[in-house]
Amino acid sequence: MSKSASVNPLRTLAVLYCLSWTLAPVAWGQSVGGFQDAELDLKARNVYWRQDYRDGAPSSREWGQGLMMEFRSGDTPGVIGLGIEASAYASAKLDQRNWAAARAGVLTRNDDHLRNASAWAGGALRLRAFDTELRYGSNLRPYNPVFAPADTRLLPSTATGWWLSSRAVSDTFLEAGYFTGGKDYSSNRSRREFYASYAGVSTDRVSYIGGSHTLSDNSGFMLYASEFRNIWRQYFMNVSHAWTLDERRLSMDFNLYHSQGQGRKLAGDIDVSAWSFALGHTRGAHTVRLSYQRIEGDQPFDYLGMAPGSYHDSIYLANSSQMSDFNGPHEKSWGIFYDLDMSHYDMPGLSLHARHIRGYGADGSAMNPHSPYAYYGSNEKHWTAEVDVRYEIQNGAARGLSARLRVGVHRMLQGSSNVSSRQIRLYLEYPYSIF
Repeated sequence: MSKSASVNPLRTLAVLYCLSWTLAPVAWGQSVGGFQDAELDLKARNVYWRQDYRDGAPSSREWGQGLMMEFRSGDTPGVIGLGIEASAYASAKLDQRNWAAARAGVLTRNDDHLRNASAWAGGALRLRAFDTELRYGSNLRPYNPVFAPADTRLLPSTATGWWLSSRAVSDTFLEAGYFTGGKDYSSNRSRREFYASYAGVSTDRVSYIGGSHTLSDNSGFMLYASEFRNIWRQYFMNVSHAWTLDERRLSMDFNLYHSQGQGRKLAGDIDVSAWSFALGHTRGAHTVRLSYQRIEGDQPFDYLGMAPGSYHDSIYLANSSQMSDFNGPHEKSWGIFYDLDMSHYDMPGLSLHARHIRGYGADGSAMNPHSPYAYYGSNEKHWTAEVDVRYEIQNGAARGLSARLRVGVHRMLQGSSNVSSRQIRLYLEYPYSIF
């Protein structure tokens, strides 16, 4: 249910615009084949990404424009309803330098060929019964601790397969997925494979089951299990709680993963536990958090990739950051985080986030030399410092227009599994509801 092509960006914009008016009668309350209450949303996103290296390697730069259209029909009447969902994405290159030096994934490529412009379309069928939905298609975007396709570049990643989700139980969200392929954020076509990001090996099938339960306004937990066929089985648990004391709020968050090799063990023998613990204190506009993270095992903690060299969001550990995940074998790390919400100072929509994380003790000396993870040294040490500033216009004709600047520095003090670099990301985004 997907289609890809290299196109003229202006032609693609015109097609998406015409499509919006073709679907408009559905939104005006007219019954078209029994479908009502449809939604059609358009989002424009501009991304600039620059990477500089301390070892003298040439800097790289990627700059592009993306356009995303999402259509969701209403459901047919009755206890069991049928609906459709469709997505159309287009991207265009604005500037690029030293593509071979660093592939940030902002611009679209097929293998080693960079495209000046591209487009992709996909869809899904949806079956609803009460508060439970079953989807089948190529534009699915679940987001959870064991399977989370990223949306951090020009265009989002999508998965192909089955996705079941339910809120039939009060205060509980349950879901299960079975996927046989996906489209990476830097691609305009679906592949019948997923990757272990750090190992670089692939599988043709990923499945998971899990959910979350809210115990109160201040506490809850999550449990998930997944399988990357012939690579690993992975389990996840999260517990969170908060206390409100006068004008202060104290919070606690604990995450735990365990991964074990499965089937043919294409990434070798895996037996890794990874956990993190964070404490936060909020007063007014200010939040300060302290975190500690630890990897226990002779391999790094690995997670979802959807193309060679791509990294997605299936890592709910406190110290996973813009520049590094601090997930090496036996690695320990601590972090300090500061968040500022300027709405407390009559500047709604403006926020600042800063963090500093230091990792030490990553040790790959006990690893099988034939392992795909055999690129870690002994007692590696490194740190990151990152700042994230965001602003979104709250009112007026430009309501929803947002700008985000992310700046990060990473320094390797000892070891060779990563490099010292500096990164700048700038996002401009405007969402528009057509109907």
